[in-house]
Amino acid sequence: MDISQRKRTLLKVIVLGDIRVGKTSLMNQYVYRKFSQQYKATIGADFVTKEIQVDDDKLVTLQIWDTAGQERFHSLGAAFYRGADCCVLVYDVNIHKTFDTLNNWHDEFLKQTDMNDSEAFPFVLLGNKVDVDDGNSRKVTEKRARDWCASRGNIPYFETSAKEGFNVEEAFLCVAKIALENEHDQDIPEIGTPPSAF
Repeated sequence: MDISQRKRTLLKVIVLGDIRVGKTSLMNQYVYRKFSQQYKATIGADFVTKEIQVDDDKLVTLQIWDTAGQERFHSLGAAFYRGADCCVLVYDVNIHKTFDTLNNWHDEFLKQTDMNDSEAFPFVLLGNKVDVDDGNSRKVTEKRARDWCASRGNIPYFETSAKEGFNVEEAFLCVAKIALENEHDQDIPEIGTPPSAF
């Protein structure tokens, strides 16, 4: 293995949000450029990886963790969140409740990871499914989402459609950049190695 390959940066990104907001679909669209209408609930957590170039000179491997939105898996949080460099929060712009629970996801993540400097930890918010019904069934306005982001320390915000691929690349490039700024030297398991959480 040549030395340049070894210098790659591995960044761990956690994707959180209610069930059926499109977390898995966003990741599949970003990594594989695929979208499936079939819904399959994530059990526990799963991850995908994608290598990208940031700022012309940095090779970054994003390890993106997809977590289950169901309550019964929340207790797994601490194990999966450990070593995270960025957290992506996702809600469905057509379902108010998924926006209302963002505070819980945000605060629970910080509590579980026991961050020393929780103010500085990077989050990115994605308002997904903007394509549904040509936007006519939308319940959460962009302004409301941006106000929420401002109240949480100016979290970057993107409106996305996992189905159409709208803004997905841009959102994850932003994730990579802010994760890179936050990167801390922690032992992240090699790709393919399950986290020794249990």
